[in-house]
Amino acid sequence: MNNKFYELPEEKQMRIINAGFEVFAKNEYKKASTEEIASRANISKGLLFYYFHNKKSLYLFLYSYAEKLIKESIIDLHFNEITDFFELCEYAALQKYKLLHKSPHIMEFIMRAFYSQREDVSDDINKKFQNPTSGFLAKYFSKIDYSKFKPEINPQDILQMLIWMTDAISMKNKDKIPHLYLMN
Repeated sequence: MNNKFYELPEEKQMRIINAGFEVFAKNEYKKASTEEIASRANISKGLLFYYFHNKKSLYLFLYSYAEKLIKESIIDLHFNEITDFFELCEYAALQKYKLLHKSPHIMEFIMRAFYSQREDVSDDINKKFQNPTSGFLAKYFSKIDYSKFKPEINPQDILQMLIWMTDAISMKNKDKIPHLYLMN
């Protein structure tokens, strides 16, 4: 990626970022058109490739940016005061909802990236997620009072179920639901 991108006015950066989120969210990586991204961002395709040397570079930038934006939008001073597991889940959901006003397609993009398996970028994305809830629970739920859970209940299992339910609700139809949702 060319660092000149960061010298652009924020409004233009966000046009490019949001155009990328939208096109990659609605299409598989292979079928996502950089021409469409450039058009939606109101820039030339050549300029898009000036900032991002290729499609993969743009995609990986968008993924890292989305990950950072989501973390920054959720983790604030109030986040660290919450000790109830479900209250924290609700707080995170509300913060993500607010984020959608700035980047309407960010969550769709993240979900498609997370569940893509046979794309040219899948290996790069999957390296970031060996086990999506293992480190997440420890890091983001470190202030939680787990004494409210019955001893036989594993909070990590609860979190995984909530993630599955949220993702399943976000899916448009059953054909898009990953196979692990369909297991008994």
